[in-house]
Amino acid sequence: MLRLLNKFIIMLCAITGISCGFMDLRDIGISITPDKTDSILPYSYSPVIIKFDTAMNRIDTESALQIISDFGVTSGDKFWTENSLYFVPLSGWTAGIRYTLSLTGIIRSADGREQRIERFISFYAVNNNAPPLLEWHSPLTGSSVGTNNVVFEYHFSRPMDRLSVESALTIESIGNKTFEWSSDDKNLKVIPENNLSPWIIYRWNIKDSAKSIDGVPAAKAYSGYITTDKDQILPCVTGIYPVLNADGIWYPTGLNIETGLGPGHGIAVEFSKSMGENVLRSLRIDPSLTGRTEFLSEKSIVYIFTRDPDPEITYTLTVSGDARDSEGLKTGADYRINFTPDILFLNVLSLSAGGYVFDFNADNALDVKIEPGTGLLNISIHFSFLFGIEEMQNTPQRITLNPFFPRTIAPVALQYVNWISDDRLLLRWEGLTASDEYPHYYKLVIPGGKSGISSGVNVFMKEDIVLYLEVTK
Repeated sequence: MLRLLNKFIIMLCAITGISCGFMDLRDIGISITPDKTDSILPYSYSPVIIKFDTAMNRIDTESALQIISDFGVTSGDKFWTENSLYFVPLSGWTAGIRYTLSLTGIIRSADGREQRIERFISFYAVNNNAPPLLEWHSPLTGSSVGTNNVVFEYHFSRPMDRLSVESALTIESIGNKTFEWSSDDKNLKVIPENNLSPWIIYRWNIKDSAKSIDGVPAAKAYSGYITTDKDQILPCVTGIYPVLNADGIWYPTGLNIETGLGPGHGIAVEFSKSMGENVLRSLRIDPSLTGRTEFLSEKSIVYIFTRDPDPEITYTLTVSGDARDSEGLKTGADYRINFTPDILFLNVLSLSAGGYVFDFNADNALDVKIEPGTGLLNISIHFSFLFGIEEMQNTPQRITLNPFFPRTIAPVALQYVNWISDDRLLLRWEGLTASDEYPHYYKLVIPGGKSGISSGVNVFMKEDIVLYLEVTK
């Protein structure tokens, strides 16, 4: 009977063509952490663990494991501890993100068993809180705004992680800015350090890397834009006129700038709109005159001269086309105007020497008489302006009287000085001589120009006055 059974087994093996060795048909035991859909891993770097009840072909098993999310395939480190495969994300899990573990394909144990597997488990890490939303923002996208005091404001549905939001937010072309948080970190104000530029589109963007305070990223990226074109009227110059300071206040003189600018005056420039700070640097005068510019009002400035302009010179005042109003709009074109100051040179109205009045229109030398025996000569000069105290002290020392012909004449000396009034000077020289053989000539010089005598600040004669005195007996 036993021999008959052995023959039956041999025939069965031959018919089926299979090996007659023993086959292990047991399933490979697997357990996964997390083990349930929508489980929550406690920490950012909590591992996903796949435990096997036997040693595995590690390369095949690792290839079967993949973890994905809405951000794509999750990169991580895979390593084994005995029969357990661990997966740790390189950058940590992101809170509130739904991940899906996929273990699919054919896996093989070290003892030769094969098993096709398809396991899918969705899970979260840290928490499964809802992502934050941008509920509203200001200004609205597409708004037309001015350039001053613009504040960008963003309000979120949940308290936010400040650093992640500030890093995720970009606003084109605004440079330095200040962040102000409020409403338990739900509300963010962004304040530009400088005013915006006019007629420009400013775009902003918040990346989806912005996170709530519990680490959940925004549901999506947000973007918008505004245009600084609310003010479309360019500023322009509306008036230029002389002004006079009284008790610290500049008053219009009522004269025109072309010919009415007098001593001590400033130049006021009015505009059609309130102007920005750069308007103080927008004035230029040629030939150059030093001074400073100050605001008279929001719409006007005054140029204050360090010294009065020179007489009989035509100047050109230019208001630069780069002058900007308070919104940053430029005038766009240079504005020019010519003016000749109503300022006169210091002059000599009359001059008498030895009792004789000099005729400035005559070409002849002035015939003068000196006091016999003393050689004294009095010269009286009447100027066109009143002199200040300091100028009264300096002027007599600068007026000279010297022998001219013949060269053998002895020098003379200034004996006496007296200001008869603020504009009349009496000078007395001694040592003049006369001759019966030929006349003696003396040269009187009253120096002019900016380096000559002056009756006050920047009040001088146009040129030297040179007179020749003929002394006869």
